[in-house]
Amino acid sequence: MDSAGSMSSTPAPPDAPATGLLQPGRNCWRLAHADRFRLLIDAADYFSALRQALVKARRSVYILGWDIDSRTVLTPQGSDDGLPAQLGDLLHALVERQPDLHIRVLNWDYAMLYALEREWMMVRKPGRPRNKRLHFRTDARHPVGASHHQKIVVIDDQLAFVGGLDLTRCRWDNQEHLPDHPLRRDPDDRPYAPFHDVQAMADGEVARAMGVLARRRWALAGYAEKSTEKHTDTTEARATAAESTLAASDPWPPAFVPDLQDVMIGISRTEPAYEDRPGVYEVRELYLDAIAEARQHLFFENQYFTSNVLAEALGARLREPDGPEVAVISPRTQSGWLEQATMGALRARIHHRLKAALADQGEGAERRYQMYCPHLPGLEDDCCLNVHSKVFAMDDRLFSVGSANMSNRSMGFDTECNLSIEVQGDAAKQAQVRQVIATLRNRLLGEHLGVPAQAVQQAMEDSGGLHAAIDALTQPEARSLQPLDPRLIPELDAVTQDNAVFDPERPISPDEIVDAYVPRSARKPVPRRMIGLGVLAVLLVAFALAWRFTPLREWINLNSLIALARSVDKLPFSPLIVMTTFVVAGMLMVPITVLIAVAGVVFGPLNGGLYAAVGVGLSALLGFGVGHWLGHDALRDLLGPRINNLSRRFAQRGIAAMAVVRLLPIAPFTIVNVVAGASHLRLRDYLLGTLLGMSPGIVLTVVFSHNLAEAIRHPSLETVLVLVAVTVALMLVAFGLQKLFRPRGQERGRASSQRKGKGAAGPRQGEAAVKVRQA
Repeated sequence: MDSAGSMSSTPAPPDAPATGLLQPGRNCWRLAHADRFRLLIDAADYFSALRQALVKARRSVYILGWDIDSRTVLTPQGSDDGLPAQLGDLLHALVERQPDLHIRVLNWDYAMLYALEREWMMVRKPGRPRNKRLHFRTDARHPVGASHHQKIVVIDDQLAFVGGLDLTRCRWDNQEHLPDHPLRRDPDDRPYAPFHDVQAMADGEVARAMGVLARRRWALAGYAEKSTEKHTDTTEARATAAESTLAASDPWPPAFVPDLQDVMIGISRTEPAYEDRPGVYEVRELYLDAIAEARQHLFFENQYFTSNVLAEALGARLREPDGPEVAVISPRTQSGWLEQATMGALRARIHHRLKAALADQGEGAERRYQMYCPHLPGLEDDCCLNVHSKVFAMDDRLFSVGSANMSNRSMGFDTECNLSIEVQGDAAKQAQVRQVIATLRNRLLGEHLGVPAQAVQQAMEDSGGLHAAIDALTQPEARSLQPLDPRLIPELDAVTQDNAVFDPERPISPDEIVDAYVPRSARKPVPRRMIGLGVLAVLLVAFALAWRFTPLREWINLNSLIALARSVDKLPFSPLIVMTTFVVAGMLMVPITVLIAVAGVVFGPLNGGLYAAVGVGLSALLGFGVGHWLGHDALRDLLGPRINNLSRRFAQRGIAAMAVVRLLPIAPFTIVNVVAGASHLRLRDYLLGTLLGMSPGIVLTVVFSHNLAEAIRHPSLETVLVLVAVTVALMLVAFGLQKLFRPRGQERGRASSQRKGKGAAGPRQGEAAVKVRQA
C-alpha cells in the first residue's frame, strides 16, 4: 500500500485529512508495515531491549552510528545472559558463538573537533583476537563539514531500532533522572549528568526496509566488496525468503509490550548531495507538511532548534489568528562552550523571531508559543535535564521519532532517518492510532512533569490547550517544565552572523569558510611556506658570515662536529649505515629535510645526494608498507580523521598528488608515507610521485648544505658566490611553486571580474539543491 489514506474506503472523521500526510517520494522514502511498534523512552529501556535482541541474532546485525564506544555497558544493572558487559566484548562473544553471524558496525569518521570525546582503536583491544565476521568500519563519504548522524540497529532484517541514541558513553539513564544515580557513570567511572533520549523499535517490513537502508550505507561507504555477503537492494527478497528459517528466533524482546500493532510506518531520510548522488530531503518535507497541517498543537522535543526553514514555517502558522499552539522542549544550555556560542546563539535568535511573530496579536497570544526545559529537583541552580531526543507530534494525528534535529544540518546536510506513524485505516483503527499517538506524547510530557500520561491527557481535556495543561501540572519544587527564554547575547550574535558554517543548509566548501571568517590579509596558501625555506637560506648565509667575522666560532666548535660526522665515512659499510639511519630515523618522525642536509654536509653533494635519495626511497617504501598493512580504519584511529582528505587525494590523483605533496611541506614525510599506503594508491604511482617530488628538494638541499659547510670551513669569494647562487635558486623555486599552485579562488575571482563587463551571470551552484520552502 502506497499511503495510509489508501488503506480503507471508510470516510475520514472531520479532523483527519482526506489523504494520508505521509507520502512516499515526498516526505518519506517508504510506507512499510510493522507487526509491532514500541517507543523506548531513555537509554535504560533501549539498551536493555537491544541487548536482549542482540543475543538472539542469528545471521546479521547492522549498527550505524554517529558515535560508538566499545566500552559502553548496555545494562549497568547487570544481565542474566552470561555474556560480557561491555559492547565490544559482547559483539565479539556473539560472533564467536554464532558461526553464521556477521556484525557490521559503521561509525561516522568523525571530525577532529570530537577526537578527545571519542574512543580510539575500538577493535584493537589488547589480547582480543580479531574475528573476520565482526566488521568495524568508518564512513567519511559525505560533503566537507557534514556528518553521518543516523542511529540505527537492524537485527536479522527482523527487528530495527531507529532514534536519537548512539551506543556510546554518557547516554544511559532511566526515566527517574536522579541527580546522582549510582549506575550513571562513564567508562572511566566518572559520574555524568542526567540524560534523556528516545528510540523506536519496529519489526516486519519496516525492519526489512531498514536492512536495505543499512546495506546501502555500507556499500556507499566503500565496504560492500569486502564482505562475504552481497549487499544490494535485492537482499529484500532474500530476507523475506529467510524469514521462515528465523521465525523460531524472533528477536523482539518479550518484556517490551508493543505500543501499537499492525501499523504502517513512514521512513524518512536526509541525505546530502554528494559526488554524483542527488540530495534527499524527506525529513525536511515531513516537518514542513506537519507544521502546515497542524490544527490544534505542535509538540517538539529536540536537542537543537536552529533551522531557518522550520522557523519560517512556524512563524507563518503563529501569525494566523487561529493557528496551532507550539511547544518546544529543549535543554537549557547546549553542550559545551562551542555549542553554546554557536547553536545556542542561533537558537536564541530563532526563539525571539517566533516571539515577535505573536507580538501584535493581542493579550494572551504569546502563550501560543513557548520553549521549555525540564527542571529536575536536586540539580544545580539553572540546570535542566539534558534533552537529546528528536521527536515531534502533530495534534493526535502524527508522531515522529528519529535522529533529525530541528537544525539546518538535519534538514539538508547530515545523514538522518526518522520513523513516523499517523492516523490510518478504518474508523476503529484510526481511533486506536489516535489514542496511541496521544499517549506517546503524554508519556514524554508526563516524564518531565512527574505525572502519569493519563494525568496529562486529563489536564489537556480540562484546560483545553497544551500550554494550559503544562501550567496546571507544574508543581513548585518538583519535576516540571520551566519556560525557557534563551538570551540573545549581542557579542555571540555578532560572532555567529549566520548559519552558513555552524549549521549549514547545504554542503559548503572550505573556500567559503575561509572567505567568511578569515581576513584576506591573514590567508597564506600552502605554497608560500616554501618562501620560508628561502628566508631560512638567507639567515643561514648570515650565520656563515657571522661565523667567519665574529666570535661565534669560538662558542660553537663546528669543525669538531663536522669532523665527528665525517668519521662515519671511514667506517666499513658506511653507505649501508647511512641508508639504515634514513629508514630508522624516518620511521621515528625525524624531519627528513634535516637528514638530507646532514648527508650533504658529511658526504658532499654527489655521495650525499645519492645516499639521501636511496635512504629516502627505502624509508618511503617501508612507510608505505606499514600503511598498507594497517589499513585506512586503523590509521584513522592512530592519526585522526584529518588523513581522509589526504588519502582521498592520493587515491584519486595518483602520481600528480604524490609529487605535489612531496614537493610542498603539506604533511610530515612519515605520515605521508603511511597514509599513501592505506589509500589504495598503486605502488608504482607512489614511487614515481615520490621520485618526482623529492628529487628537486634533495638536490637543492645537499648542494646548499654542502656549500654552506664549505663557506664556513673555507670562506672565499667562490664559496660565498656558490652559496648565494643556491640561495637564489631556492627563492626562485619558492616563487615558482607559489605561482604554479596559486589558489583557484584567485583565478576564479579574476575570471569573474573579466566577465562582469560582458553581463555574464549564472545561478549559484548548490542553490537549487536545497530549495527553501516558504510556508
